[in-house]
Amino acid sequence: MENTTMLTPSKVSDSTLICYTPSMTTSNGVWQGDNPLDFSVTLFILQLTLVVLATRFFVFILKPFNPPRVVAEILGGLFLGPSVLGRDETFANIVFPLKSAMVLETLANIGLIYFLFLIGLEMDISIVKHTGKKAVSIAIAGMILPSILGVGISFVLNRDESVNEVSYILYLGIVLSVTSFPVLARMLTELKLINTELGKLALSTSLVNDVLAWVLLALAIALSESNSSTFASIWVVVSNIFFVAFCFLVVRPSVALLIKKTPEGKPFSKFQICVVLVGVMVSAFITDVIGTHSIFGAFVYGLVIPHGPLAAAIVEKLEDFVSGLLLPLFYAISGLKTNTTLASRGRFWAFVFAIVPLTCFGKIIGTLIFSIIFGIPTRDGVVLGFLMNTKGLIEMIVLNIGREQKVLGEEVFSVMIIVTLIMTAIVSPIVTLIYKPRKILIPYRKRTIQSSRVDAELRVLVCIHSPRNVPTIINLLEATNPTKMSPMCAYVLHLVELTGRASAMLFVHATRQTGGGPALNKTQAQTEHITTAFRNFEEHVSYVTVQPLTAVSAYSTMHEDICISAEEKRVATIIIPFHKQQTVDGDMRETNPALRMVNHNLLHNAPCSVAILVDRGLNGSNRLTSNQSSHQVAVLFFGGSDDRESLSYGWKMSRHPRVKLTVMHFIQRKDATQTLNADDDQQDDYKSLISNKLDEECINDMKMIAANDESVKYIEKVVSNGEQTIAAIREINNVNDLLIVGRGHGSSSALTEGLTDWSECPELGGIGDLLASSDFETTASVLVMHQYVGQGPDGEDAFASEKPWQSSENFNNMRQQHKGRYTTKLVGTDNLTSQFL
Repeated sequence: MENTTMLTPSKVSDSTLICYTPSMTTSNGVWQGDNPLDFSVTLFILQLTLVVLATRFFVFILKPFNPPRVVAEILGGLFLGPSVLGRDETFANIVFPLKSAMVLETLANIGLIYFLFLIGLEMDISIVKHTGKKAVSIAIAGMILPSILGVGISFVLNRDESVNEVSYILYLGIVLSVTSFPVLARMLTELKLINTELGKLALSTSLVNDVLAWVLLALAIALSESNSSTFASIWVVVSNIFFVAFCFLVVRPSVALLIKKTPEGKPFSKFQICVVLVGVMVSAFITDVIGTHSIFGAFVYGLVIPHGPLAAAIVEKLEDFVSGLLLPLFYAISGLKTNTTLASRGRFWAFVFAIVPLTCFGKIIGTLIFSIIFGIPTRDGVVLGFLMNTKGLIEMIVLNIGREQKVLGEEVFSVMIIVTLIMTAIVSPIVTLIYKPRKILIPYRKRTIQSSRVDAELRVLVCIHSPRNVPTIINLLEATNPTKMSPMCAYVLHLVELTGRASAMLFVHATRQTGGGPALNKTQAQTEHITTAFRNFEEHVSYVTVQPLTAVSAYSTMHEDICISAEEKRVATIIIPFHKQQTVDGDMRETNPALRMVNHNLLHNAPCSVAILVDRGLNGSNRLTSNQSSHQVAVLFFGGSDDRESLSYGWKMSRHPRVKLTVMHFIQRKDATQTLNADDDQQDDYKSLISNKLDEECINDMKMIAANDESVKYIEKVVSNGEQTIAAIREINNVNDLLIVGRGHGSSSALTEGLTDWSECPELGGIGDLLASSDFETTASVLVMHQYVGQGPDGEDAFASEKPWQSSENFNNMRQQHKGRYTTKLVGTDNLTSQFL
């Protein structure tokens, strides 16, 4: 006999009999007359495929609203379950028959076990010690009122009289009071709040909240597993204490010994990793046997694995598969078990719409009271209360375990699933609506290298995508010549992509709280490697200060984090790597197409100058401080604000005793000069005139410097077109380590004619694109400069506010009026040249 009823809890009773042939696992195929959906493996593959497709569908349609991914995963299960498609009995009987429940839930729970192991593996208990009294107090206060509300709800909702009342109240209290740390961390990152004081406090508070929730869950499970005997409950608790003690006192030292015996830098063997992964199953088995739950054993086992290379290797191997494929299956099953057809009973939605506001306000009031006590502004306290209403994984676990233990009935389970879904979905839009970080930033004008004073600190924001970018950028900063008169402050910003992985979120919090210890995962290991390299640079080079930063963001909004950091740190320029890197054979290969979008967005939104670094080594790992290396630097000058910025940066590098600078000034042949059209806009003509005047003054300064300084060489190249320009550049490309060029070249269009027609990377400009291409054979790195011209009299767009003039007489009068105003020297001081003569 085969029962083909759909996987719906309302249709299952204690006496339900499901018969199937155990050997029917894989089909022989339709050509042999088999129905593939009668076999467990084929049916499971179809179910898993539908779950993933449904989840991705809701992720896609909800993307404009930017909700946490858990919302889309639960909605996918609701869509496939008895609430929508499952109402059709034909669909239900074919795709989700009751006989498939065992396989489906077993795989989902295996995924949940390993995901909880990963959460424990990535969580640093020492973080809780560093959260402080403020976070602990607010976390506890935020749990008290919702828990009291859970007591009240327990008397209203239907409850089986045989269920332990304390256990029932605990389950409801946990669901209503807990905050999901991974979901909240991702939400804060997407809302650009993770770098704010409020964001840091919210992360710390939610982490404490999560830890308390796990303790309460273990207690609730112990009580629900042993309803018939208080003596049994005591044994469950004592057994768990012994298990936790055994893990910390025996398992942890054993794994530490295993790690110690592995030579540093050598990868762990498959046997070693296999032993650790089998330990997950053994721990889950033990806690299930003693009466807690298998996920509790996996979580504790993950906690005792020491952070370091072994943990990072396991996370890297497991996380994408577990969190990307098996965990959505668990969320979807929660949706499949939820029957919103109960909404026909009027009180179903009455409960939902009563519980949601009561719980939200309970959390907000409890959080707000202690926020005020600790001197946190009222508005921030209210927003923090809303953020603490974020739900996610642990709520789903509690509800599913409560249903498995028959503590929560079908109606209560469905109500709480919908409540969790609504509360998680509304937090992000509400916070976005009512809260914007208040940043009082003092305006500053020194936003370019050219306008920076030679006797003041130079602030630079360095963006790093991977450790591969580090050596060349360090060499570049060292060659920029920090001195006692002009020290350098380098803000090193590690750019990390925001993904759905919990490890990235836990890594952010661990970095902010501890700042040391073994790496939790590969991402943090990279950050520590980058930080260590720059700290070493700081120790060995005088007058340099390094401040490491981390930004976790989606590539589409990563430029916003960079711009915010640049604005806050008041930097003169941003240095960011090109999206291509050189391979062994010399070709320039694209590493990640999304990085190009980051660079493009940054160029259009940066609050200061931007330099894109095309990395070809810059003398490899040789350091100028070793006195065994020197850099040959060439500036290609055509004219315009970007080229003046290039010239300013090149001049600053030439002050280093081991840097030789060559300035190649490209001049247009007179017979190739085009006469301006009489109909051309006179304002553009005026801009061009002023720009040419600035170019002339900068070049004159450089000529005088070159005449009195052997480290600077000035060359003029008279060319007629782009072809001659390319030929002139090829003459010097093999003798230089670094080529500096502006992104735009003012009015010198004839000199770059034809270079942009087949441009592969327009964001580099015509010359920059040529130098960065694989066809241009060179070993020199390239620095493409884009000068900030958004404000101030030194920028070309300073004339944007001027009214268009009608006659040449007005034009000449305005030119005379502004003549003295626009006589900027090479680098930000009127007396620059005299310092070197």
